[in-house]
Amino acid sequence: MKMMNCKDATRLMSERYERTLSLRERLSLKVHTAMCKGCSNYGQHLDVLRLAAKRLREGAGG
Repeated sequence: MKMMNCKDATRLMSERYERTLSLRERLSLKVHTAMCKGCSNYGQHLDVLRLAAKRLREGAGG
């Protein structure tokens, strides 16, 4: 299996909120983020931003 690059990894990190990733995509992403601190941090930031946006939406409706 070819090693995933950072461009593909960040694309998949964004796409995982829009669709279900395949097993191969999930495994490749997991391996890449285990070895790439930059992409690992990027994924954590996406998760924080997504949670903050969700909380903002929920608060705006109340």
